[in-house]
Formats: sequence, structure tokens, C-alpha cells
Amino acid sequence: MTEKMEPREGYAQALLELGAEHEDLVVLDGDCAKANYTNRFGAQYPDRFFNLGIAECDIVGTAAGLSLGGKIPFANAYANFLTGRGFDQVRVSVAYSERPVKIVGHNAGTSAAQEGATHLPLEDFGIMRSIPEMTVIVPGDGVEMKKAVRAAYAFDGPVYLRVGKLAVPVCTDEDTPFEIGKAVLMREGTDVTLVNTGHLLGETMKAADLLAEQGVSAEVLHMHTVKPIDSEALVASVRKTGAVVTIEEHSIVNGLGSAVADVLSAQLPTPQERIGTKDVFGLSGTMDELLDYFGLRAANIVEAATTVMTRT
Repeated sequence: MTEKMEPREGYAQALLELGAEHEDLVVLDGDCAKANYTNRFGAQYPDRFFNLGIAECDIVGTAAGLSLGGKIPFANAYANFLTGRGFDQVRVSVAYSERPVKIVGHNAGTSAAQEGATHLPLEDFGIMRSIPEMTVIVPGDGVEMKKAVRAAYAFDGPVYLRVGKLAVPVCTDEDTPFEIGKAVLMREGTDVTLVNTGHLLGETMKAADLLAEQGVSAEVLHMHTVKPIDSEALVASVRKTGAVVTIEEHSIVNGLGSAVADVLSAQLPTPQERIGTKDVFGLSGTMDELLDYFGLRAANIVEAATTVMTRT
């Protein structure tokens, strides 16, 4: 887990590969192509790349129209603006209309920290999770991102894909399975279940190592698909351990922690602690500074695991 990779790098690589294989793939962006690395697709396939300016509603609406013409559009913009300003178009023109548009939210989580508080999306996949028919994917690293892009392209329906900007530890490899709606068991354990989504996978694996040093056997369940959540894998793991900690680089309101609580409250009520931002707006700073400030580190996960195990 010493290697690091930008998730957007995995995204760009997958787009180029898919572009060579499928002429129906088109890419839209809004004056952020250089930052989102979609400029690489545009350079290779200029007839299938559309820069629509800073106009998130227009990007989504145009993507929906292109899908009616048989295209598979990937609509790109910064996550906070795409899910916020473009919400109505995503809800009606894409999800309600059952269009196979892939909504791609970039600069996600704390990787946007240095661009200012208003650019820090901590609510984005919660917003998308609330929309009927929307599938929500939050890959854990750049290697998994490539698999997620391919899966999103092949998926017959709307998808929200969250893409981070800055490098994070690579915890998966080419052989790690990826299937939409299926969790990945990263480590087996018996004492507590750590359920992760997104870029905190590295911190989660580090926390499992720290817990092992304390004699605690932590099971790590990587939930790259937040919706539909893999309730079968979740319940099976928690039935074994009796305690759960959810870990996300996102608000605990309507995020992974809420999704897990929805499942367990109905099927297997279980003590739960949540690692995530606590219903607050973002701040300016570096990614490392904000991971510390919001308590999104391995040490915080260990503390939450220790606490939740006392409640079993």
C-alpha cells in the first residue's frame, strides 16, 4: 500500500481505452477538462468531446439528449456544482427519463480543499443517492476507478461516479473483483466490521493493522457501490462481528453511514459508529490538513471501533 495514484488518472486512462473500443462513447465537460483529465479524450477524439462551459445544467441536459441519439455520454464537472446546480436535470432528464447518462463528479471530497470551502463537496453522493433509479459508485483508488468506469459504461442506466483529484494509496490490484452492487471483502475478521467507501480505503486498511496490534480482529468490507448497497454482504459480516464502523470522506448525513443504518435497522439492529464529516461545510486547506481536522484518519477509525465494541 505504498504506491499512490490520482483517481482521476485511472478515470482518464479508462476513458481513452473505452473510446478506442466504443464509438458511441461521448464526453462532455465544462471548462474543467485540464483538471479533470478529460482533455486527453478530447485530444484523441475531438469529434466526441464537447466543452459546454461552466453550465452544469446544460451539460446534463445535453448529455441526456445525446443518449436519445444512441450515445453513451459521460458528463463531467466539479462534484459540488454538478450535483447541486444540475440536480433538476439529473433527476428529471436523466433518472426519471431512464437515460444511460454517466454523471461524473470530479474534485471530490477533501481533494478539493486547496480550491476553497465552496468547492469542497461533502454532500454530493448523498444528493445522488436520494434520486430514484440512480446508481452511485465511489471507488477506493485509481486502479479500482478504471474498473468502475468500464462497469459504468456497460451499465444500462444512469450512474453517478465520484472522482477524486489528488493521489491516494492504491489498495486494490488488477485481480481485485469489481461488480456494481457487490462489496469487496478486503480483510476477514471476527470482532468488528469496518465498512468503507471511497478514498479512505487506505486509512481503513491502516486502522485494521493498528487494531490487529491491539489484538482486535477487524473485517474490512469495501463498499464501492453506495447504491444499491450490498445488504447481503453487510448483514453477513455484521452478523459475525456484532459491531460496525462506517468510513467515508463525505457527510454522515445521507451518506454511507446512513445507507448502512437503513439496512441494519431493518434486518439486524447493530451498534454502529460513523466516521465522516459531521453535518458541516468544507474549509480551505490541504487534503492532509482536512483529513486531520475532520477526524478521517486511521486513529479515528480505531477509536470508533474501540467505542462500538463496548456497546455489543
